[in-house]
Amino acid sequence: MENKMREIKIEKITLNIGVGGPGDKLDKAMKLLQKITGNKPIQTKTTKRIPTWGIRPNLPIACKVTIRGKKAEELLIKLLDAVNQNINVRKFDKNGNFSFGINEYINIQGIEYEIDIGIIGLEAAVTLTRPGYRIKRRLIKNKISKKHQITKEEGINFVKSYFNVKTEEGGEE
Repeated sequence: MENKMREIKIEKITLNIGVGGPGDKLDKAMKLLQKITGNKPIQTKTTKRIPTWGIRPNLPIACKVTIRGKKAEELLIKLLDAVNQNINVRKFDKNGNFSFGINEYINIQGIEYEIDIGIIGLEAAVTLTRPGYRIKRRLIKNKISKKHQITKEEGINFVKSYFNVKTEEGGEE
Protein backbone atom coordinates (compact mmCIF):
# COMPACT_ATOMS: atom_id res chain seq x y z
CA MET A 1 0.00 0.00 0.00
CA GLU A 2 1.35 3.39 -1.00
CA ASN A 3 1.68 6.30 1.43
CA LYS A 4 -1.25 8.75 1.05
CA MET A 5 1.07 11.70 1.74
CA ARG A 6 3.13 10.81 -1.37
CA GLU A 7 0.20 11.03 -3.81
CA ILE A 8 0.59 13.69 -6.48
CA LYS A 9 -2.41 15.69 -7.66
CA ILE A 10 -3.15 18.77 -9.72
CA GLU A 11 -3.25 21.94 -7.64
CA LYS A 12 -4.21 24.32 -10.45
CA ILE A 13 -4.12 25.06 -14.15
CA THR A 14 -3.41 28.61 -15.27
CA LEU A 15 -4.41 29.59 -18.80
CA ASN A 16 -2.69 32.68 -20.18
CA ILE A 17 -2.98 34.72 -23.37
CA GLY A 18 -0.52 37.53 -23.98
CA VAL A 19 -1.54 40.08 -26.60
CA GLY A 20 1.02 42.84 -26.04
CA GLY A 21 -1.33 45.72 -25.41
CA PRO A 22 -4.82 46.85 -24.49
CA GLY A 23 -7.72 47.09 -26.88
CA ASP A 24 -9.65 44.76 -29.15
CA LYS A 25 -7.17 41.86 -29.03
CA LEU A 26 -7.27 41.80 -25.22
CA ASP A 27 -11.07 41.83 -25.22
CA LYS A 28 -11.11 38.88 -27.64
CA ALA A 29 -8.61 36.99 -25.48
CA MET A 30 -10.72 37.56 -22.36
CA LYS A 31 -13.83 36.36 -24.18
CA LEU A 32 -11.96 33.23 -25.31
CA LEU A 33 -10.77 32.33 -21.80
CA GLN A 34 -14.32 32.87 -20.52
CA LYS A 35 -15.61 30.52 -23.22
CA ILE A 36 -13.04 27.78 -22.53
CA THR A 37 -13.28 27.74 -18.73
CA GLY A 38 -16.58 29.34 -17.77
CA ASN A 39 -14.68 31.48 -15.23
CA LYS A 40 -14.04 35.20 -15.45
CA PRO A 41 -10.43 35.97 -16.49
CA ILE A 42 -8.37 38.82 -15.08
CA GLN A 43 -6.08 41.22 -16.89
CA THR A 44 -2.37 41.20 -16.15
CA LYS A 45 -0.58 44.52 -16.18
CA THR A 46 2.98 45.58 -16.85
CA THR A 47 5.33 46.69 -14.11
CA LYS A 48 8.14 48.18 -16.23
CA ARG A 49 8.45 50.86 -18.86
CA ILE A 50 9.83 49.78 -22.25
CA PRO A 51 9.51 52.81 -24.57
CA THR A 52 10.64 51.01 -27.74
CA TRP A 53 7.76 48.54 -27.39
CA GLY A 54 5.25 51.21 -26.33
CA ILE A 55 4.84 49.68 -22.87
CA ARG A 56 4.34 51.74 -19.73
CA PRO A 57 3.57 50.72 -16.13
CA ASN A 58 0.05 49.42 -15.33
CA LEU A 59 -0.78 48.84 -19.01
CA PRO A 60 -2.94 45.70 -19.45
CA ILE A 61 -1.16 43.43 -21.94
CA ALA A 62 -2.48 39.93 -21.17
CA CYS A 63 -5.17 37.96 -19.38
CA LYS A 64 -5.24 34.78 -17.35
CA VAL A 65 -7.59 32.47 -15.51
CA THR A 66 -6.87 29.85 -12.84
CA ILE A 67 -8.83 26.60 -12.55
CA ARG A 68 -8.67 24.27 -9.53
CA GLY A 69 -10.15 20.96 -8.42
CA LYS A 70 -12.13 18.48 -10.51
CA LYS A 71 -12.77 21.09 -13.20
CA ALA A 72 -8.99 21.43 -13.66
CA GLU A 73 -8.59 17.71 -14.31
CA GLU A 74 -11.38 17.71 -16.89
CA LEU A 75 -9.91 20.76 -18.61
CA LEU A 76 -6.42 19.23 -18.65
CA ILE A 77 -7.74 16.18 -20.51
CA LYS A 78 -9.14 18.46 -23.23
CA LEU A 79 -5.97 20.57 -23.39
CA LEU A 80 -3.74 17.49 -23.71
CA ASP A 81 -5.94 16.20 -26.54
CA ALA A 82 -5.33 19.51 -28.33
CA VAL A 83 -1.57 18.77 -28.35
CA ASN A 84 -2.05 15.08 -29.27
CA GLN A 85 -1.00 13.85 -25.82
CA ASN A 86 2.63 14.92 -26.48
CA ILE A 87 4.70 17.07 -24.15
CA ASN A 88 8.40 17.74 -24.52
CA VAL A 89 10.48 16.77 -21.47
CA ARG A 90 11.97 20.28 -21.53
CA LYS A 91 8.52 21.67 -20.63
CA PHE A 92 8.80 20.22 -17.09
CA ASP A 93 10.55 22.24 -14.38
CA LYS A 94 12.63 20.83 -11.50
CA ASN A 95 9.50 20.69 -9.27
CA GLY A 96 7.49 18.52 -11.68
CA ASN A 97 5.25 21.37 -12.89
CA PHE A 98 4.85 21.74 -16.63
CA SER A 99 3.51 24.09 -19.24
CA PHE A 100 2.68 23.88 -22.92
CA GLY A 101 1.20 26.00 -25.66
CA ILE A 102 -1.78 25.48 -27.93
CA ASN A 103 -1.46 27.16 -31.33
CA GLU A 104 -5.17 27.51 -32.06
CA TYR A 105 -8.04 27.27 -29.60
CA ILE A 106 -10.16 25.37 -32.14
CA ASN A 107 -7.94 22.33 -31.47
CA ILE A 108 -9.51 22.04 -28.00
CA GLN A 109 -12.29 19.46 -27.94
CA GLY A 110 -15.76 20.99 -27.62
CA ILE A 111 -14.73 24.56 -28.51
CA GLU A 112 -16.20 25.92 -31.72
CA TYR A 113 -14.69 28.65 -33.89
CA GLU A 114 -16.18 32.11 -33.36
CA ILE A 115 -15.83 34.75 -36.03
CA ASP A 116 -15.63 37.67 -33.60
CA ILE A 117 -12.72 36.04 -31.69
CA GLY A 118 -10.69 34.84 -34.67
CA ILE A 119 -7.72 32.49 -34.25
CA ILE A 120 -5.81 32.85 -30.97
CA GLY A 121 -3.34 30.57 -29.21
CA LEU A 122 -2.90 30.17 -25.48
CA GLU A 123 -0.54 28.80 -22.88
CA ALA A 124 -1.37 26.35 -20.09
CA ALA A 125 0.69 25.98 -16.91
CA VAL A 126 -0.04 23.01 -14.65
CA THR A 127 1.04 23.08 -10.99
CA LEU A 128 1.34 19.78 -9.14
CA THR A 129 1.12 19.30 -5.38
CA ARG A 130 1.17 16.71 -2.60
CA PRO A 131 -0.71 16.61 0.70
CA GLY A 132 1.26 18.72 3.16
CA TYR A 133 2.22 21.44 0.65
CA ARG A 134 -0.07 23.81 2.56
CA ILE A 135 2.85 24.34 4.92
CA LYS A 136 4.48 26.55 2.26
CA ARG A 137 1.79 29.16 2.82
CA ARG A 138 2.14 29.32 6.61
CA LEU A 139 3.93 32.17 8.33
CA ILE A 140 6.15 29.99 10.51
CA LYS A 141 8.54 27.31 9.26
CA ASN A 142 7.37 27.33 5.67
CA LYS A 143 9.79 24.82 4.12
CA ILE A 144 9.01 21.48 2.55
CA SER A 145 11.68 18.83 3.08
CA LYS A 146 13.67 17.63 0.07
CA LYS A 147 12.19 14.12 0.41
CA HIS A 148 8.65 15.43 0.13
CA GLN A 149 9.17 17.74 -2.87
CA ILE A 150 8.05 16.59 -6.30
CA THR A 151 10.91 15.94 -8.72
CA LYS A 152 10.89 16.35 -12.48
CA GLU A 153 10.84 12.56 -12.97
CA GLU A 154 7.90 12.12 -10.59
CA GLY A 155 5.96 14.82 -12.46
CA ILE A 156 6.65 13.13 -15.79
CA ASN A 157 5.61 9.72 -14.43
CA PHE A 158 2.40 11.19 -12.94
CA VAL A 159 1.35 12.71 -16.26
CA LYS A 160 2.24 9.53 -18.16
CA SER A 161 0.28 7.25 -15.84
CA TYR A 162 -2.84 9.37 -15.23
CA PHE A 163 -3.25 11.10 -18.59
CA ASN A 164 -1.48 8.70 -21.03
CA VAL A 165 0.87 11.44 -22.19
CA LYS A 166 3.85 10.63 -24.37
CA THR A 167 6.97 12.64 -23.60
CA GLU A 168 9.51 13.63 -26.21
CA GLU A 169 13.22 14.28 -25.82
CA GLY A 170 15.17 16.90 -27.68
CA GLY A 171 14.57 20.19 -29.46
CA GLU A 172 11.57 22.36 -30.10
CA GLU A 173 8.16 20.88 -30.82
